[in-house]
Amino acid sequence: MTEATANAGALKRLSDEGVSIWLDDLSRRRIESGDLAGLVAAGNIVGVTTNPSIFQAAIGSGEGYEEQLADLAVRGVTVDEAVRMLTTADVRAAADVLRPVYDATGGRDGRVSIEVDPRLAHDTAATVAEARQLAWLVDRPNVMIKIPATKAGLPAITEVIGAGISVNVTLIFSLERYREVMDAYIAGLEKAQAAGLDLSAIHSVASFFVSRVDSEIDKRLTLLGTDEALALKGRAALANARLAYEAYEQVFAGPRWQALGGARANRQRPLWASTGVKDPAYKDTLYVDELVAPGTVNTMPEATLNAVADHGDVQGDTVTGGYAQARADLAAVERLGISYDEVVRQLEDEGVAKFEVAWQDLLDAVTKSLNSKGVDA
Repeated sequence: MTEATANAGALKRLSDEGVSIWLDDLSRRRIESGDLAGLVAAGNIVGVTTNPSIFQAAIGSGEGYEEQLADLAVRGVTVDEAVRMLTTADVRAAADVLRPVYDATGGRDGRVSIEVDPRLAHDTAATVAEARQLAWLVDRPNVMIKIPATKAGLPAITEVIGAGISVNVTLIFSLERYREVMDAYIAGLEKAQAAGLDLSAIHSVASFFVSRVDSEIDKRLTLLGTDEALALKGRAALANARLAYEAYEQVFAGPRWQALGGARANRQRPLWASTGVKDPAYKDTLYVDELVAPGTVNTMPEATLNAVADHGDVQGDTVTGGYAQARADLAAVERLGISYDEVVRQLEDEGVAKFEVAWQDLLDAVTKSLNSKGVDA
């Protein structure tokens, strides 16, 4: 059991403010030890997100996977098939743990996300095919398929939503791309509606990345070194996220949405991702305390979750009143010669590349495990 269950006051306040708390971590050990079930039973953790880096850390350690790896080796499966069998088994088991939450919230929470192969991030057709396959393999109504918000990912989102599969859109860094993601979701719902599907059964979140924006812009501000530049450190990521929430409010109050809302469609909720603080100069709960708004999700790594439980400062909505200041902060960064468009484009490219590296590391680790059992992967 993690420390987060010991003092859940701040977590409860966060939930009471309309923020769904999801855990950004999963492993066989966490499932089989009862740790995940304990977090869910405590009442504050209502979802789980995974990514290639999380699976690389979990499966790469080998802990809890020995028996399944041995079975896969005896069967002589390819390394790609082995990785999918390992990861979908974990997601299926986690989905079963979270099923009561899914039922109690009408499908809003109780979700477990699994990502398409990151090597397909720039291939629309392959991403759609992979999403369908993952939904079939996990075979649980509370799974969400993660699709990167690349240019190729946008039409894939529309197709997958149109097929009635719930989606977690990941690696969103820019406000422009976020609006394109919402548009892709709405187009998918319109496609599903035309096909006669039940819109109330389709859910989606849009994972807007936070800390990486500060990491990159702070680095550039530090290089400038002026008082004005240094005063802006730690402000860009929050400004970006707050303006994303403003965009969310605008899009899901518009006329195109009204017709879908009347057909019982669900809004695509903003999900704050990359909420672990990377700069030790900042409070370790910064990207939780300062991004409280109704109808959002905050997915936290365990260290952040424990920090919030221990000393989080949840003081109500810290987003909707800050749009003017957010615009001013980003404008001030631009005036110093730091291009917002360049930064977010770089972060998207790096985000896809990092997941590709983690996926390759995972494939290498599983290959080694299969080979050690006498099978040529």
